[in-house]
Amino acid sequence: MASIIDLIDEEHRALYAKICEEEEKVTKELQAAVSRHPLLDAKVRNITKVIPNLELISNDARQLSDMIGFASTLIEGVSVKVRRLDLARSRISECQQRVHDLLDLQLCCDGVESAMNSGDFEKAAGHVHRYLSMDQRLLEKTADDVDQDSAAVNNSIRLLQDAAGKLSHILAEKFSEAVKNDDVASVERFFKLFPLLDMHDRGLDEYSTYLSNQIQIFAKTKLKSALENKNTDKRAGILFADVVTLLFEEIASTVEVHQPLVETYYGPGRILKLILRLQEECDKQVKIILNELWRSRQLERLASLVRDRNKPANSAKPDPKDLDQLLGELTIIQSRYHLYLKFLRRKVAGDRSVDDGVEQRNLLAELEGKLQNSNLCRLMQELLNNYLLLEHFYMEESVKKAIQLDSVETGTPTSSMIDDVFFIVKKCIRRASMSSNIDGVCVVINNACAVLETELCSSLMHTMKIGFPSGYIDLTQAYNVMIQGRLQTTDAEQSKAIFIAHLNNADVGADYINTLCTSLVDEVNCSTELERRKLESCLTGLSSVSVALGGAQELGHQQLRNTAIKPRVLSWLESFTTLSHVLTEEEFSSYEANEPFIRGFIGNIDNFLTEFKGQLTSNNYETLVSILATEVNNLMEKVVLKTEFNRFGGLALDKEVRALVSYFSTATSWSVRDKLARLTQVATVLNLEQVNEINEYWGSSPVPWRLSLQEIKKLLKLRTDFSSDDISKLHS
Repeated sequence: MASIIDLIDEEHRALYAKICEEEEKVTKELQAAVSRHPLLDAKVRNITKVIPNLELISNDARQLSDMIGFASTLIEGVSVKVRRLDLARSRISECQQRVHDLLDLQLCCDGVESAMNSGDFEKAAGHVHRYLSMDQRLLEKTADDVDQDSAAVNNSIRLLQDAAGKLSHILAEKFSEAVKNDDVASVERFFKLFPLLDMHDRGLDEYSTYLSNQIQIFAKTKLKSALENKNTDKRAGILFADVVTLLFEEIASTVEVHQPLVETYYGPGRILKLILRLQEECDKQVKIILNELWRSRQLERLASLVRDRNKPANSAKPDPKDLDQLLGELTIIQSRYHLYLKFLRRKVAGDRSVDDGVEQRNLLAELEGKLQNSNLCRLMQELLNNYLLLEHFYMEESVKKAIQLDSVETGTPTSSMIDDVFFIVKKCIRRASMSSNIDGVCVVINNACAVLETELCSSLMHTMKIGFPSGYIDLTQAYNVMIQGRLQTTDAEQSKAIFIAHLNNADVGADYINTLCTSLVDEVNCSTELERRKLESCLTGLSSVSVALGGAQELGHQQLRNTAIKPRVLSWLESFTTLSHVLTEEEFSSYEANEPFIRGFIGNIDNFLTEFKGQLTSNNYETLVSILATEVNNLMEKVVLKTEFNRFGGLALDKEVRALVSYFSTATSWSVRDKLARLTQVATVLNLEQVNEINEYWGSSPVPWRLSLQEIKKLLKLRTDFSSDDISKLHS
């Protein structure tokens, strides 16, 4: 019983707690609502103030709605009347047009017969054109509507149709007769009448055929005259280029002269049809001219010999000298061809009678498609391929010849090959640029890179690999001996002179490459930004030639280091090992006054540099000085490590090193102190008064030290007056 009561109490308490919670929640909401009461009162007051204005707005809106409704009804009524008036006006206009057409029809019918009888074809064509410009459907409808005059209208129509057919036949006959008699004035007269009879296509076809025949006669006459005079004409070497040029100029002149006539009488876009018809004739005549070129210049035979030149069984190949003039002629033809294409594109793009840009682009696209598929394009591409083949052969063989005939001239640090080779390369590239074909120019540039690497760079590298002959020789004397061709010239003298000249060639060649790239960017004409980027991309290929020349130059300096520099420096340092550097004060004074080592050492260096200074380019000479300074630093350091010193000996060494650094600083415009940094620091260490003074230099100096702690200790042990214990106490 007690448990039941407890259970009921728990339920009551739970309900009570829930009620209290809801009461608290309601109380909070009531308090929040009461707190918003002032704000709501203010909003109610504002709304109360606005209510009168809302009533005014409502009344105004109703009035505006009534006004708009009235205006709408009024406008609808007016528009109905306007539509009726417009319909009446259009009917009146149609009626007037019918009346005018009937009157014009009668006038044309009366005038066309008399004009044809009197031979006034222009007037007759004008009457027919007026009839043809009428709405035929409207005429027939008018004849049906006008019952009493239908027979007259139909008779007039039949008469004019018969007159149009008869006039078309007469016009075609008269035009053919004028062409046969080569009556230019009559040809143009009847050409203007074709459009009046709606015979645009036929008129343009007939006229294009006439102009094509004129061009055919012109081309054959010029080719025949050129072939007859080829033995006496000063321009016989480029006669085919001249004939092709004259053909292109004649076609361009024909288009230029007749374009206004075509545009005026035949309408927009018609000039393209004339151009394409003339282009067909151009294909035929160019083929005849180029076939004659292939036969007379033996182009096929030359190309075949060049292709087969590397075959073992074939020993015959053309003489590059015989190709020079032919290559010039081929580039002129290519140049004229591209100029001709630009003219045609400009004429179509500049057709002022075509207002629609889309239509004009379509005309250009049609022209491009026809040109790309033409015999002219195919023949010129074939000619370009043979030109590139022969140009590559000419460049390669000429460069080889220049290298074979290499010689050293008086007063020049380089041999003849470097100027000759780059003259040939520049000549070939510039000749290719005359063709106005950027793809051809890029091919020639790529060929030039290959030829320079395989021929010039290989030749220089071969000389550098042979090396600088050992043995002491005065290079000036060697050069003079070679130039004078004296019999007593030794192989070593020749080899040394050639080595120096080729080393200079490698240096000068790198400068020539940079100059060539800069000049070609300015000289080669690029019509678009794409062509400019293509040219610049090809020119970057020349950097590989610069790298190869730099490799030959580096090898040459290495050979000089091993053969000419290192042995001599070692021999010059022998006197250093014979001198004692453990000196008394009196011996130091004498050593300082007489300079038994450094005076002779610097003298030997100066003689050595003087020997090379007049023969090397400035860049090679500066490099030689740098290499010499490096070797002096390395070898003298090794000699010093085998010598004992005291305080005065170290002081003497320090002064000798300072004198050496001073000499090298004046011998070159490049900074060489870095090359002698270790030797300078070695002298500083051996010049210390006490061991612990090294801390003032090493580790605390703003200049980084090249010597490690172990190397410094090793040097300090060379000082006979320093304690080993003090040296061992040094730490980093």
